Amino acid sequence: MTDEIKRLIERAASVPMSAADKEEQRRSFAYGNAHIENERVTRAMIDAAADKATTRT
Repeated sequence: MTDEIKRLIERAASVPMSAADKEEQRRSFAYGNAHIENERVTRAMIDAAADKATTRT
């Protein structure tokens, strides 16, 4: 890992994220991992599942 990449990672770690940013990141992570396993998984499917899980809590 280059010094530049290390510096950027350290800088990114200190950037505050809003609740909306965190939710967007969570859904993006879920989509990326699910899509690797099954390319038929869509972002809309992830959004629907996340919305359903959010309304149950």
